[in-house]
Amino acid sequence: MDISGNSFKFLQKRLFIWAVVVLLSGIENAFANNESIRFAEHVNLALRRTAHHLLLLNGDSLTNIPAVNQIDANTFSVRIENLAEYRKLPELLKQSLTVQKIERSYNVMVFNCETGALQLGYNMLDLNQPGGVPCENRDGKAGCFVVQVSFEPNLQKAAAEPFSAWWIFPFGTGLAGLGLFAWKRSRTRKSSALPIEDKPTSAFETSFGNSVFNSQNLTLTTSGSQHQLTYREAKLLDLFVRHRNQVLERDFILKSVWEDEGITVGRSVDVFVSRLRKLLATDNSIKISAIHGVGYKMEIHS
Repeated sequence: MDISGNSFKFLQKRLFIWAVVVLLSGIENAFANNESIRFAEHVNLALRRTAHHLLLLNGDSLTNIPAVNQIDANTFSVRIENLAEYRKLPELLKQSLTVQKIERSYNVMVFNCETGALQLGYNMLDLNQPGGVPCENRDGKAGCFVVQVSFEPNLQKAAAEPFSAWWIFPFGTGLAGLGLFAWKRSRTRKSSALPIEDKPTSAFETSFGNSVFNSQNLTLTTSGSQHQLTYREAKLLDLFVRHRNQVLERDFILKSVWEDEGITVGRSVDVFVSRLRKLLATDNSIKISAIHGVGYKMEIHS
């Protein structure tokens, strides 16, 4: 067989393998999505169990526990109306995660519902340190708090599960034939490939104007400076960014940022908007305007 024939066979095999790999990747992604759903369900149960036992420790068996809020694929939060036993939270959360067989590393932050101030924060590794969890033994007043747990992404590739793939082969062969036909039609032409610049971006980062918002770390980077946001500031900024250049009514902002946590203080909107304005003051492409009698609008100019 001549060189041309060998080239055709080689190309056909490569295209066939490529077709199979593409289809297997799609199936693997489907399994990964199912795994993410199961993980979220287990975290939901673990956080609800933790909140339940924390309330019982305070002699409260009646307060309703709201739905667990999933902020992103690895971050979850639950609001606890009457939290006082901070020192019991780390161990109870650890037990609840063990019950649900969750083994990922995680960070915990406890925010004041009304002010958004960080009340307690630790990493799971602190549980085994001589000093224990930072601030857990300090006196704290009982009140409404949001417990937020951020898990490390699962970087381990899931093992392939058995499946029937007999239908892949006719598809792969047909795709290979089409690719071979196209190659034969263009083999006399000089091929040139344009370089593709692939700039990696984080799934948790959103760019707007000359600034970047990271929903996982609750950080805002603008003009080369990084600012740590409170839970409430991050929630309000995320709302503005998702609805950029749109007028948002005050009631809509309150319901989106505060009502799900049981707090609807009208002045909170003005206070937190003022904070975001100060943080974004160095980015001249962004302006948060007050629309008299209506609400606010984040304007982004190119």
